[in-house]
Amino acid sequence: MKKLLFLSFLLLSIRIISQTPENITVIKAGRIFDAEKGIFLDNQTIIVKNNLIAEVGTNLKTPANATLIDLSKQTLLPGLIDCHTHITSQPENYMEDLFRKSPIDYAVDAHIYAKRTLEGGFTACRDVGALEYIDVALRNSINAGRVIGPRLFVSGPFIGATGSHGDLTGFSPYIQFKTISAIADGVDAIRKQVRTNIKYGADLIKFGATAGVLTEEESVGAPQYSQEEMNALVAEANLWGKKVAAHAHGTEGINMAIKAGVSSIEHGSFLNDESIKLMKEKGTYLVADIYNDDFILAEYAKLGFPEKIINKERLVGRLQRENFQKAVKAGVKIAYGTDAGVYPHGDNAKQFFYMVKYGLTPAQAIQSATINAAELIGVKDKMGSISVGKYADMVAIDGNPEQDISLIASKMVFVMKDGKVYVNKLK
Repeated sequence: MKKLLFLSFLLLSIRIISQTPENITVIKAGRIFDAEKGIFLDNQTIIVKNNLIAEVGTNLKTPANATLIDLSKQTLLPGLIDCHTHITSQPENYMEDLFRKSPIDYAVDAHIYAKRTLEGGFTACRDVGALEYIDVALRNSINAGRVIGPRLFVSGPFIGATGSHGDLTGFSPYIQFKTISAIADGVDAIRKQVRTNIKYGADLIKFGATAGVLTEEESVGAPQYSQEEMNALVAEANLWGKKVAAHAHGTEGINMAIKAGVSSIEHGSFLNDESIKLMKEKGTYLVADIYNDDFILAEYAKLGFPEKIINKERLVGRLQRENFQKAVKAGVKIAYGTDAGVYPHGDNAKQFFYMVKYGLTPAQAIQSATINAAELIGVKDKMGSISVGKYADMVAIDGNPEQDISLIASKMVFVMKDGKVYVNKLK
């Protein structure tokens, strides 16, 4: 008798589940961007079922009981992807940020930046370096639906050598912090740190191949690991199925990191002809933050940053843009990455203007933040284009970004992630 009751209950449950209606949304778009082909298509309809794109085309039949969204006067793009963010923080005051804030302060504020980023049109981000695995916790909360934000692919703590861009430099040796450290020297320690980051939830590995700008070590671009150490780091990450992003400004360190097999060069300020040749041979992506130079030079003195740091930015900014232009002309693969967190979160789209100014066409710039970014992250089968079977991640622009790319930053009127509308300024 109990078995019969159980079977009856099970059959009823299956029947109820099978009869649960789908959540269907129909979007009428004036134009959409075909990221695979790099072209715009007029008068398209997108049918979304639950969180996936079910149909795309013209003259599609509207299913019964569907929710209709009229974007017939707008341009619809795939959800944008920023491949270089620090979404758990942004600077307020140099000394106070270092010495008066704990990781708890950053963790408490992180959800604010995540929400701003999503509302700015970025439905996915790589986060490449955060204290105390805050990025892992933020990703998990977003995935669980407790916090509003983009899909996150996170690295955990930045792996760096002693005295490097990833270390605290320029201060007394008696100043120490009781925090989780990712400082690792030598092949064995580096391999262990890679494993540690993966153990605690990293989706990718980020390390410092060279010195940097916004820290107080003397150099801006000298290598900070040996070739043997870089090779070991990439090999270990690959054993675990993880890609590697290399912070790299200086020429020698850029070339060493490419030879080691990294998936992307972040910044790439002083890349040269050899760098370009190597990147094309190995399919290495360039992720260059060519907007934030303006913000740093305009605002960082007001935030109390030392003059030596601002001088380093003066050295890097112009050359980075010129070398980005060379890489574009040579056909290096480009993925969109802004270093958001160096400047305010939510302003990620401001970089599109600079990418077009320094060599990309508007279509190529949008591809860098959609299909190219998805390929770099390793999720091209799930996102990066408005295609059947992919996540319903889309944004709409009031106007034609093919004619004026800056409209992506100034006229974002609609944001959908996973089939749910987060921004709709047309209501």
